[in-house]
Amino acid sequence: MHTRDLTPWLHRHDFARHDESSRRRTIVVVAITAAMMVVEVAAGSIFGSMALLADGWHMGTHVTALGITVFTYGYARRHAKDPSFSFGTGKVGVLGGFASAVALAVVALLMAAESVGRFFSRPDIRFDESIAVAAVGLVVNLASAAVLSRGGRHGHDDREREHPVHDHNLRAAYLHVVADALTSVLAIVALTLGKALGLVWLDAFVGLLGGAVIARWAYGLLRDTGRILLDGAVEHDVLERTRVAIEGEGDNRVSDLHVWKVSSDACAAVVSVVTASPKPPEHYRALLAPVRELAHVSVEVLRCPEHEADPPGR
Repeated sequence: MHTRDLTPWLHRHDFARHDESSRRRTIVVVAITAAMMVVEVAAGSIFGSMALLADGWHMGTHVTALGITVFTYGYARRHAKDPSFSFGTGKVGVLGGFASAVALAVVALLMAAESVGRFFSRPDIRFDESIAVAAVGLVVNLASAAVLSRGGRHGHDDREREHPVHDHNLRAAYLHVVADALTSVLAIVALTLGKALGLVWLDAFVGLLGGAVIARWAYGLLRDTGRILLDGAVEHDVLERTRVAIEGEGDNRVSDLHVWKVSSDACAAVVSVVTASPKPPEHYRALLAPVRELAHVSVEVLRCPEHEADPPGR
């Protein structure tokens, strides 16, 4: 049989959502963040503020992480139809989110280590200049967060309105920018109190506090993306709806069921159906159509005698 004869039965494997607008927004944020990073690192070094310097340092890692985000968008789009990716490039964005989460964790550790060192030193801080730079950084970060917050969840059709799309890649970029904004706020608070009350130690304490918060965000992102990358089980609700869709008809029984994510939101499934009245696989795929999360379904149909289809105790 020629390949062209198989066209009606061929599966698509492009499960990634190629959102060009998200990529463009991220590029804009990379440029803004890189410029602000240079300003804050220079200002923190000149004015002696650990809070400001820490903000600039982790901005630098954010520039790298945001660059990863841009790269993964382009890579996923270019290789979307590459047959060497068995289930498409839907997980490339998830991998980008995982890499960004690792960068966030490194930022948290660096901030904590430097802050501890500052507790045992008495740096001379030029408060007025440091506060001014931190305020500018906060404005830039809030503007960047506003740009990125417009992406990541879409609802262009009924399916997406019912099950909103989660872009882990864009979520990672957004968390990096929000982390920048947080450290800018903490830097402003610490510097203001340090100037007014002479509490110079607050500058180092803020570095520790910001590191702890960022580490928590990193852990959440690592957990979510790592689960998808390792083909962890999907939500119980999806498994149950898949099983009910098959077993709700006649004497059908599901003997084996595997459901895993092939992108942030799309799932693939392998289903083994045991029945006394077997029908073509297309029939069972049609039964699963209401389970909107399933983008790729393979069905195995196993025939058994009618008296065995519903064993005792079932």
